Amino acid sequence: MKRYMFMAAAAAMIASAPVSAATAPTPTLPEAGAVRHVYLIMMENHSAQEIIGNANAPFMTSEAATANQATSYYGVGHPSLVNYLEVVGGSNFGVTSDYWPAWAKGGCVDNAAGSTGCANAVPPLAGTLFDVATSATAQNGGCSLSFTNAPVINNCAIRDYASTAVTAKTIADQLVEKGLTWKTYQQALPTLGNRIDGVNYADGSFSNLSQVASTTVIPKLYAVKHNPFVYMANVQAGTTPGVTEAQVADFDGTDGLFADLARNNAPSFSFIVPDQCRDIHKLSGTEAVCNQDGPSIQLADAYVKKIVTAIKASKSWASGKGAIIIMFDENDYANGANVVPFIVDKNYGKQGVQSTKVYDHFSLLKTLEDVYGLPCLNHACDATSVDMADLFDRNN
Repeated sequence: MKRYMFMAAAAAMIASAPVSAATAPTPTLPEAGAVRHVYLIMMENHSAQEIIGNANAPFMTSEAATANQATSYYGVGHPSLVNYLEVVGGSNFGVTSDYWPAWAKGGCVDNAAGSTGCANAVPPLAGTLFDVATSATAQNGGCSLSFTNAPVINNCAIRDYASTAVTAKTIADQLVEKGLTWKTYQQALPTLGNRIDGVNYADGSFSNLSQVASTTVIPKLYAVKHNPFVYMANVQAGTTPGVTEAQVADFDGTDGLFADLARNNAPSFSFIVPDQCRDIHKLSGTEAVCNQDGPSIQLADAYVKKIVTAIKASKSWASGKGAIIIMFDENDYANGANVVPFIVDKNYGKQGVQSTKVYDHFSLLKTLEDVYGLPCLNHACDATSVDMADLFDRNN
């Protein structure tokens, strides 16, 4: 009897102990979540017409034709950080810039000589906030400006979104609440010190926290503005198991993207961000760094192919239904609508679907939540944020 009571108590302790994202098994999803793994690859600052059909982007062009494509997928405003927050949280949370976070643990630090980069740091996002209204021609202090300084219809969004009260929360919180896992893979994180907190930019070795930054210009290959999760106060604080900076990893290394794929350790949701050379971002002042391996679109296209090939070679891809999303955050403020590439490659159901339905970042968040059986969050709850079921073919 005593032995039985001891074993029961031990089992209860094990069941209640927190499980790290690195070791947690992928749970069986409910019927509403037909897809076990989603791999979202986020690219930068190009419209659909600049990529699809471009001779320098043969892989993405082929994927758009043979996989599934949304031909009327819109970004929601400018600049980058705004769009990233909207993809994972359904709101801009009142953020109107690309400024670095005011890190809760140590503030914003930049050792670069003469830097003013911390002057407008974004406070950690928490509680109930009001987001910034989004209109088709004006948002975030300059969205209405094209290269001719004239308003361009839909250069911000496909529709107007009124400012509303929102919850400072992302899909990462929702996944963990559901017992699922997530990770964001950010290329070119600093190797020295293995630190995420306080890192605003890095080149794969050094960061703004490195003393070498005071004498050497560090190319901003990793940019925190492309890592929306670390702007959230709870992620910075690390108080919720599974929603911490530990879910931020590089592409390489023992807990990186390629290692996780090779050892069948992919989380339920992977948010994958190449560095600012390989995501086709225009990296001012460091063009030589980006162009040493070839023209930027060719380099990016080849790297997307490398990521997709690694995913498809993994046991996670073979073990259940999976979807790879290749998308861009926004256009480059050019004279045209903010229509960006959006491709879904799946290992199930129909391929070759060319959807002309109008979607945007809020539609995507709504769809991801539906895939995993999660409630809607912020603007993903809007009536216009419809499930992208035709692309994800979730009934097959």
